[in-house]
Amino acid sequence: MRKTTIWQTTRKALTVTALATMVTGGALLTAGTASAATTLANACSGTVNGGMGDTVAITGTSVKELVRAGAREAGTLALYDVAANDIAKVNTINVGAVPNAAGGSVDGKAIGAAVRQAVKDTKSWGLGLNPEKTLNSIEHKVAGSCGLTTVATNYVAPTLPAPGTTAPQQGGNGGGTHGLPSSPSLLPGGSNNGTGYAPPRDYGNLPVAQPGVAVAPGVRYPANSPLPGEGAPQYGTEGQAGQGPDVRNAGNAEALATDGMPGGDVQLPMLLAVLVLAGVTAALVRTWVLRRVA
Repeated sequence: MRKTTIWQTTRKALTVTALATMVTGGALLTAGTASAATTLANACSGTVNGGMGDTVAITGTSVKELVRAGAREAGTLALYDVAANDIAKVNTINVGAVPNAAGGSVDGKAIGAAVRQAVKDTKSWGLGLNPEKTLNSIEHKVAGSCGLTTVATNYVAPTLPAPGTTAPQQGGNGGGTHGLPSSPSLLPGGSNNGTGYAPPRDYGNLPVAQPGVAVAPGVRYPANSPLPGEGAPQYGTEGQAGQGPDVRNAGNAEALATDGMPGGDVQLPMLLAVLVLAGVTAALVRTWVLRRVA
């Protein structure tokens, strides 16, 4: 009898422990699935800040007037005030998520589709004679008026290795770190190591003018001295050592005697003869012209 009591007590203890383990495990699983938060925006346009992976949602109040306008413009005799009041009772309307990046966006088309579904889920009796047409009008109105820009508050930009340093890479046999892959040399001498940076060029062998060493022309070529190449040509004479054969003018021209008068002067009789000849020529031309005219 006593053995039976001990066994029953032990079985009850094991059962309680198992139940506690199951409850604890279920609680842990629930916490894991609910790790992502929801970022609620009070308007359907503008900027919303949240963590990467967070759900982006808007309130029904933020689109109340757009739903009212869309239902009124549908032309389905919708009770737009009823539809607007029904959507205002919705606390959250999920429209997108914050991407795993520095920022992103939720366009108006996605917001319009989400609001359309939210209005439909309210089963509002104010959608008029053609509920689908009213919902399409509401979606179009919201899509053209809304749009959100998301900013990830916990985004950290990746750090890039400095040029020429090694970066960790996954190895083929157990992993490890290896240097950056080298690329073919693109510069003479093979100075490129694959980092994309070229060494500075050496311009030391280019000729340049040194300041302060220029010589003025007056110093190079003093006054009354022949410039290079302007000296009188030297003609060799026969019999001189180191000279070539005698250079003479071609032909045998000789200067005529001028009867004691200075060479190159024009005498008075010649000038008179030239003037008389010019006068006679002018008179003849004038006579010929007058005869032609008469």
